[in-house]
Amino acid sequence: MWPTRLNKFSLMRSLDIHEDPTFIPEAAAELTKDKSEAESTSDIIKQLIDSRPDSASDGFSFKGIKDYLDCYWSGKLTPSQVAKNIIAVLEDCDKSTPPLRAIVQWDREQIMLMAEASTARYSNKCTLSYLDGIPVCLKEEFKVVPYHHRVGTEYLGTEPETEDATVAKKLREAGAIIIGVSNMHELGTGTTGCNPNRYHKIPRNPYKPNHYTGGSSSGSAAAVAAGLCPVAIGTDGGGSVRIPASFCGVVGLKGTFGRISSHGSLPLSYSTVSVGPICTSVADAAIVYSILAEPDPLYPYGLKQPKATLLDMCAPDLKGLKVGVDWTFFKACDAEVLSICEKAVEYLQSLGASVVEVFLPEMEEVRVAHGICILSEMRDFLQPDFNKHFHQMNLETRISLALACQFTALDYITANRQRTRSMGFLREIFTTVNCILTPAAASTAPRIHDSDLLAGCSDILLTVRAMRFMQLGNFTGIPGLVVPVGYSAAGLPISLQVMTKWWDEAMLLRIGLKLEQFRHQTKKPSIYYDILA
Repeated sequence: MWPTRLNKFSLMRSLDIHEDPTFIPEAAAELTKDKSEAESTSDIIKQLIDSRPDSASDGFSFKGIKDYLDCYWSGKLTPSQVAKNIIAVLEDCDKSTPPLRAIVQWDREQIMLMAEASTARYSNKCTLSYLDGIPVCLKEEFKVVPYHHRVGTEYLGTEPETEDATVAKKLREAGAIIIGVSNMHELGTGTTGCNPNRYHKIPRNPYKPNHYTGGSSSGSAAAVAAGLCPVAIGTDGGGSVRIPASFCGVVGLKGTFGRISSHGSLPLSYSTVSVGPICTSVADAAIVYSILAEPDPLYPYGLKQPKATLLDMCAPDLKGLKVGVDWTFFKACDAEVLSICEKAVEYLQSLGASVVEVFLPEMEEVRVAHGICILSEMRDFLQPDFNKHFHQMNLETRISLALACQFTALDYITANRQRTRSMGFLREIFTTVNCILTPAAASTAPRIHDSDLLAGCSDILLTVRAMRFMQLGNFTGIPGLVVPVGYSAAGLPISLQVMTKWWDEAMLLRIGLKLEQFRHQTKKPSIYYDILA
């Protein structure tokens, strides 16, 4: 019973909450006066691409969508040549010591087919979108033809997949080159990315290969940070896009609950999971978001969402915006993280934003209630697997699912009553500020110990620290963006998180675009492949 005590899961049993429960954090869209679609999304994207500086000549910068497009438009490289480079890198990066283990399934023929089709479109000047010819990978949680839908396990996905998840289908329709599926924490049950089973192994943090990538979208963040592809897609039920993006020094976006379809991903936790991109820049995250974000008749949530726009994303400054900070909550992190994140907040202030002190109530209740919701829903969905494949699961997965058995129906309902309260508090807070700022994680990427390679790793305190600033977004469904803002003395990335009200990703991206200029210099990861060289 110690994990239950340590996690204070019994806290819910002492609460007397009168609000009705909210089982799904779907928020109604606000009626806003259309700025006559003053700036159309395609105009803004064009602006983002035109205004993005060319890769820094004086220092390192990640190769993003614009760099690939410049090569294609100028004829310097074709998507087919890029694909050949990627195949060579995929062969190489798992021969290195230690192996990178970012992409766990890939297929030379598939990659070349997509690349050759894209090359033909460029030569005929009939490209499909700004993602045409752009290499992307998807977390193994998504169905992607013809790969095995293993979801980080040894036992799922025994046959090759025959249908694509909605996001995979949309990426294909946009002309992207899917380079494979990426590694993940087994069944998304943890935040390190530690997955010692035979198909996966532990993906390495490109900044420090003896440190974790973060999870559960571990391989997605590692692939982007190591240069294998500028775009990856992950899922986020407890920080699973934002934690690895933060640990690996790249940008991670968790959309509003229901904003991007998760049809075709394993429905591990139906009330907490959102889908989002991991990219090398905020502009790239905006491009991918604008292509993926729309209602999907095959997915029950987000059907009534407002149109996804990038309104005011390119505004010259942040004048008139109010950024909310709960300083007591904000400071619950390592001193190194705090010092850099505080400076990043000051930087936003220098661009015209005013910092408003807010109070985020009942955060301990949020932490416990989110844990009860996500674990109960996973346990419910994985009950047959737990009975049938128990011995094929990693030890950590067994512990998490066994812990979930301790919760009662009353715990689950009380947790969802708490969700009603927490969503109410946020509605109130967002009438006074445009966003809430927190560090992304309370500490930098943890070290990989030798024993982890064999038995895995289960460290509840580590999980709590990684998820501290993440759970509010998953529990209430609001969107969040993590942007790299600096490095620790040991050279590990540190990020700041921006959260806004439901459906206001445009505000997130606007603030994120400015925030990413705070870090003067990007350090080159120790594992980095320049596909365009």
